[in-house]
Amino acid sequence: MSTHPETTAVTAGRPQVQPDAALNPSVVLTSTFHSGGPIGYGRYGNQTWSALEEAISALEGGETLAFSSGMAAISAVFSILPIGAPIVASNQGYSGVMSLLNSFHASGRLEVRFVDVVNTDEVIAAMKGAALVWLESPTNPCLDVADLPTLIAEAKRLGIGVAVDNTFATPLVQNPLAMGADIVMHSVTKFLSGHSDVLMGSLSTNDPALYKRLHDSRSFNGSIPGPFEAWLALRGLRTFPLRFNKSQESAKALVALLQEHPKVTRVRYPGFGAILSFEVDGTPEETQKVCDSSTMIAHATSLGGVESLWERRRRWPIESPSVPEQLIRLSVGCEHVDDIWADITKALAAI
Repeated sequence: MSTHPETTAVTAGRPQVQPDAALNPSVVLTSTFHSGGPIGYGRYGNQTWSALEEAISALEGGETLAFSSGMAAISAVFSILPIGAPIVASNQGYSGVMSLLNSFHASGRLEVRFVDVVNTDEVIAAMKGAALVWLESPTNPCLDVADLPTLIAEAKRLGIGVAVDNTFATPLVQNPLAMGADIVMHSVTKFLSGHSDVLMGSLSTNDPALYKRLHDSRSFNGSIPGPFEAWLALRGLRTFPLRFNKSQESAKALVALLQEHPKVTRVRYPGFGAILSFEVDGTPEETQKVCDSSTMIAHATSLGGVESLWERRRRWPIESPSVPEQLIRLSVGCEHVDDIWADITKALAAI
């Protein structure tokens, strides 16, 4: 029976129901298994991973593999491409991916065609002869939105693989596999886990052959998650829809308030999700001072947790130069929206 995502998040990945069975999966702390079963060794599988993977699979609509981090999951996708394979990717996206792709391009490991994902014609023009289109939508941190249905359909018409980073939108907003994408990636660290205490990533696909290649990449590169981390992530996922919907509601309210603030020159928000970015009328140093002046909003690098976090993204040397120096990325948490806004206005008053 198909259920709503809120129900799926609570019910998926549970142990089989039987008298006195545990309601929640156990943390299976072992590296070694008796022979004769499907796992064989601790690098190939774990029952606690499987419970988390089952839950994410139910939300994304494809078989899922859990990884030790989001970057480990991303690296697994790129690892199965041939040397020198052409790929199409955003010219402005998550800084870790941008750094990795720039290094691959410089070394010849991959031929990376960087594009403006908002410009659909430009993306399609770059697809000719490509092996993979890597799409991040909305982008991090400028929140540009790609026309995923059109781009995925065109890539599939051309026989090109498509992978989508769904971390910001989450399966509550969009389901790329249902649009025809081959792979969906999550930084499980963020919204799915949601408590800023786990590093983990995931890949979901409905292609059995592709699943096996990605599974082999995880196994032989050793990018496996820990059982306890998987258990924590699954516990966090139970409340994911509640947290996300609350944060999204607050984000929409904050966007309207920020747009009227005299010290804010631009607000970037795609109309959904719990992440917004805004630009300050000031110098980079003054923008940094805003982030340093909050008392409730944590000045930290991450997003998707129950607590609100913000930072000036260009403080990081690896951030894309196309990101404005005065841009602050705000991950809206689950605090009362009035308290978040009071902290923002106090911090803006510091400049």
